[in-house]
Amino acid sequence: MTYTVNASILLTHLPLLERPAAAREAGFSAVEFWWPFAAAVPGDAEVDRFVAAIQDAGVTLSGLNFFAGDMPGGDRGLVSWVGREQEFADNIDVVVGIGERLGTRAFNALYGKRLDGVAPEAQDELAVQHLTAAAAGVARIGGTVLLEPVSGAPAYPLQTAQDALDVIARAGQSNIKLLADFYHLAANGDDVARVIETHAHEFGHIQIADHPGRNEPGTGTLPLASWIERSRQLGYDGYIGLEYQASQPDPFAWIANFG
Repeated sequence: MTYTVNASILLTHLPLLERPAAAREAGFSAVEFWWPFAAAVPGDAEVDRFVAAIQDAGVTLSGLNFFAGDMPGGDRGLVSWVGREQEFADNIDVVVGIGERLGTRAFNALYGKRLDGVAPEAQDELAVQHLTAAAAGVARIGGTVLLEPVSGAPAYPLQTAQDALDVIARAGQSNIKLLADFYHLAANGDDVARVIETHAHEFGHIQIADHPGRNEPGTGTLPLASWIERSRQLGYDGYIGLEYQASQPDPFAWIANFG
């Protein structure tokens, strides 16, 4: 199994820049991150330190999020956020620059929550513009923009796989693909097995956590091993992102008995 460790949610007992090396020590060759900086456009030295941490650890940065606002404060992306257009535009160049330096080709763009006082249609129109611009930006390095449904945020309008696929269809760019996070889909009540049967061949990325709880596989009720196996059978050949909250001292102990 080709796993990539989401080092924004795992190994959090360590400073962020030490996590790539810890993932390597644990036996993984790839990591992924949410946006690892506080601003859309961090300073050059800050970017250089992040790039060096990946390179020094000897791991691949398999995926990176675009700047999503204040995630701890509840923000969930700028793609549809009317009024923050310049931040998103400026962030594209930074994302592409990091991707070019590290060979990263998958970039998750969180859609953003509905805004009080702004028509949903205006947000959705802006989202298509932003996704199109992001797709053009990462295309320069052979990259793909990922779009995912998210749970736990009622004002986030992409709840099901079809919600995201409808936006992708409106954007009309071949390098925008669905991020199938099995935890989020299950938590939102989507029919994950049906989504896999219909769309696994065109998934841009898979992420996993068990449900309920968002902990490691085996702590909940989801048939994650069979869902992954079926996705592989139907043509998905990318990484499996480990994006869960560890509930045990060894966050990866479950792997030995998985499948």
